[in-house]
Amino acid sequence: MSQDTIQYLVLDRRDPSCNMARYYVLSIEPSLFGDATLIREWGRIGRQGRRRIEIYENQSRAVEALETWLQRKRRRGYVLRGG
Repeated sequence: MSQDTIQYLVLDRRDPSCNMARYYVLSIEPSLFGDATLIREWGRIGRQGRRRIEIYENQSRAVEALETWLQRKRRRGYVLRGG
């Protein structure tokens, strides 16, 4: 995978009985300085959410962090959108 590749995952968690419709987005993007960044965005579907940017020294560390967050969110009931 090249340094300029952007990985992007979108997860949903819906439960109409609790009026829950949430999203969580995980993406890895290169920074201007050559580091890898993990960008996490979350909130209620249809609304502006929150965003957190974490900087890692290389792509593999960012991928490890993405996989950790993906596992956490799946345990909480989030599923990948469209797949």
